Amino acid sequence: MVTSVPNKVGNYSSTGNGVHKLFFDDITNFLRRCLFRVLSVGPIPTHLAFIMDGNRGYAKKQNLKEGEGHKAGYLALMSLLRYCYELGIKYVTIYAFSIENFKRRPDEVQSLMDLMLEKMEVLLMEESIVNQYGIRVCFIGNLRLLSEPVRVAAEKVMKVTSNNSKAMLLVCVAYTASNEIVHAVEGSCKEKGKEFRLCNLNNEAMDDVKEGEKINGMVVHDIQDFYEDTSVEFQGLKQGKGCNGAPYHACESFESNWDQVLTSKASKSGEFSEGCRNLRQEDPVIKLVDIQKHMYMAVAPDPDMLIRSSGESRLSNFLLWQTCNCQLYSPAALWPEIGLSQLVWAILKFQQSHSYLEKKKKQL
Repeated sequence: MVTSVPNKVGNYSSTGNGVHKLFFDDITNFLRRCLFRVLSVGPIPTHLAFIMDGNRGYAKKQNLKEGEGHKAGYLALMSLLRYCYELGIKYVTIYAFSIENFKRRPDEVQSLMDLMLEKMEVLLMEESIVNQYGIRVCFIGNLRLLSEPVRVAAEKVMKVTSNNSKAMLLVCVAYTASNEIVHAVEGSCKEKGKEFRLCNLNNEAMDDVKEGEKINGMVVHDIQDFYEDTSVEFQGLKQGKGCNGAPYHACESFESNWDQVLTSKASKSGEFSEGCRNLRQEDPVIKLVDIQKHMYMAVAPDPDMLIRSSGESRLSNFLLWQTCNCQLYSPAALWPEIGLSQLVWAILKFQQSHSYLEKKKKQL
């Protein structure tokens, strides 16, 4: 009895459809790399943002269950992310879940949360796209609105990928642009209030208290020593900020420690007196830069292009602050149908209008 041995040539074996699939995949990958090499001759966007519209429409179109449309959309997202990072696009932002989406049916919201939790666990696997391309993942939005399991999983993903530096994926969840702007204004007002309290404490205390006298039971020179001791902690707190402008853990303790450090800084004699006297003479104006640095999206540059599937041109309360000089592209394909061809057309459109948009930015 003779046992036939499959003939192998390189990675291919004569096992029916297997050889054809491997050969086709290799040819496809080679052609894609050639295409990306040609595209790279022109300008490539640094930051692409996506509104993933059409998952439910795709499910209806294909007679699938409602949740199956979102699963198909996730597969399309993974392919698109791979293409983006192969092209050298450093930042990708996706609109995963709006605050307005919480108004949907409870069973649909729960299904989306379960899917999100499942995919977060996939991202942590060693063979995931995150580890293949060195991607840092940031979840952007009002994360306090998420259920505890989803919030904890998001924090874990951010912590595990925090040292990745080749690219960044920003996932907007429990997000709207209006909520982001309100959050930034509140943060700016809070910061300005602390600055003026600091100046008042410093100037009033140093005007009234002589060397050796006590403030709240502490001698002035002892307070200076206390400031030196806490300066290391102060630097650690500044460096401990996460994607949303807050540390991954212990937000409440961060606030109390921050106030303590501010008090100690205000009590350090002489260092801030002159600067604070000048600040007190000015109006307490919140400037544009104050708002910008408190935005959830402050961790990334503004998008160069926003792509919304399904042919829709509405922004739907997404990145309203950051897209004032951003090109909008709206392919007709539903999100699960979007792929390489739509991305290539988007890059070509970006390259076509790149010089015009750059001139507009310089005029601002």
